[in-house]
Amino acid sequence: MPDHTAGRKPSLQSAAYEAIKDRIVTCRYRPGEYLNEQQISDELGFGRTPVHQAINRLSLEGLVEIIPRKGVIVKPLSLDDILDVADVRQVNEIHCAQLAANRLAADAAAEFDAILAESREACEERDVERLMHLDRRFHGLIAHTAGNAVLTDVLRNLHDRSLRHWFLSLTDPDHDRRVIEEHERILDAIRSADKERIAQAVADHIGSFRKNLLARL
Repeated sequence: MPDHTAGRKPSLQSAAYEAIKDRIVTCRYRPGEYLNEQQISDELGFGRTPVHQAINRLSLEGLVEIIPRKGVIVKPLSLDDILDVADVRQVNEIHCAQLAANRLAADAAAEFDAILAESREACEERDVERLMHLDRRFHGLIAHTAGNAVLTDVLRNLHDRSLRHWFLSLTDPDHDRRVIEEHERILDAIRSADKERIAQAVADHIGSFRKNLLARL
């Protein structure tokens, strides 16, 4: 998937947003932890204004909550939210993968293979953070291949909301391997253009994630 931002210098607000978000989704800022904007500013080397703007953006995305007269808290993981996001992802990702099956070109197929190869390498190295980002790239490439901009935006938001869930889920070494196997089955189903196979492969993948995460909470 082409990087349309390549060569562009990110704004300070965007850079602060990405840095804070990365610490939240990898649980370096723990669920339920209070955040201090000045401490974040000192830690990351950004001014208070871009940090404040980033916090507001993260609040809109549901990753932090701004509590009047108390401060900013990393939004705790909610069981209801986990289940709701998983259900909505399953419906939309099945449709997205079925659309992608009709548009899979050679260059996208090669990129899928490269992501899976890198995922197997990261699994051997037990690099959980890298696996999480590769998981997001895999699903992002499916959305890009589907060619529906509105659906891509919906799934991007759902992926952002579930990144912390995936990070916790991927800390199980057996689940790491299952995720890669499930991705391989999804890709095989997309290549077959069999809608029933695609639906089953995606449903199994989301179901595995839900089951593994519930067992860890």
